[in-house]
Amino acid sequence: MKLASLKGGRDGRLVVVSNDLAWYTPADRIAFTLQDALDDWDVCEPELRGLAESLEHDSVPKARFREHDAASPLPRAYQWADGSAYVNHVALVRRARNAEMPGSFWTDPLMYQGGSDGFLGPRDPIPLADEAWGCDLEGEVAVITGDVPLGASRAEALAAIRLVLLCNDVSLRNLIPGELEKGFGFFQSKPASAFSPVAVTPDALPGFKDGKLHGKLEIELNGKPLGEADAGVDMTFDFGALIAHAAKTRALSAGTIIGSGTVSNRGPDGGPGKPIGEGGVGYSCLAEVRSVETIMTGAATTPFLKVGDRVRIDMVDPRRHSIFGAIEQEVVGA
Repeated sequence: MKLASLKGGRDGRLVVVSNDLAWYTPADRIAFTLQDALDDWDVCEPELRGLAESLEHDSVPKARFREHDAASPLPRAYQWADGSAYVNHVALVRRARNAEMPGSFWTDPLMYQGGSDGFLGPRDPIPLADEAWGCDLEGEVAVITGDVPLGASRAEALAAIRLVLLCNDVSLRNLIPGELEKGFGFFQSKPASAFSPVAVTPDALPGFKDGKLHGKLEIELNGKPLGEADAGVDMTFDFGALIAHAAKTRALSAGTIIGSGTVSNRGPDGGPGKPIGEGGVGYSCLAEVRSVETIMTGAATTPFLKVGDRVRIDMVDPRRHSIFGAIEQEVVGA
């Protein structure tokens, strides 16, 4: 089942989307917003599935689904916690700045709590007030949970996953060091993120297995391939582990979004990997590109995003059909 929120009001209007992303039908009679559905999932989910089946059989009113009309599936959320499940990404960034890699990073997930009071739509521009801040994209996978109890086990955490979606976790890299030096975490360096037009139930994703989404996360910058790392490879902590980590000391409410962190694959030799143009799978953020350049040549040459740059994040099925719809954003002056 595929769900989306059409723009309108702060929380959008819930619709069920056809498997091919061509059509939608309103879900108003079941739940007006996605948060409404998540709050009463046991009742709403069977009805939404019935509506989805009716849509596929062309037995309910429908209209063309246009991704430009979609907000992020949850235009705002009670909680947005982003992990760093691909420890290869962390290792590369730290190696580039000659920082020690604590052994605990391989056994205990990294996670920060981001702003969730407003997300960018999948086709909304990325506002940037100052290019010197070092604006970066981050291609990620994320999940939306139902209620998760305090101290949840990995099995309970996996059972709480309601929907899967893609994310562009926008980062202002040059503001991060100053914030981290204060020892109090990210804030100004993490502006609004964007999510894919559609969120999908795990059972509708053949590639979603054991808490990981297997499939290439295709990222383009200004129309040129930047990355195609497999989201199911080199994921040190699956979503069960990430959700359980977040719920260690607090219960999570329905509508919590948990991110994977930047998708990152090692090279076949265990090294930092290569750009797509050199036969590698590329990278899911510019910080990783710059880290590899620093490791290999001693200096980063790839610039961060500038006004006018265009970012595209997508994942396709074996027939090259988009699964979640594409995140397509242009950087604009704020």
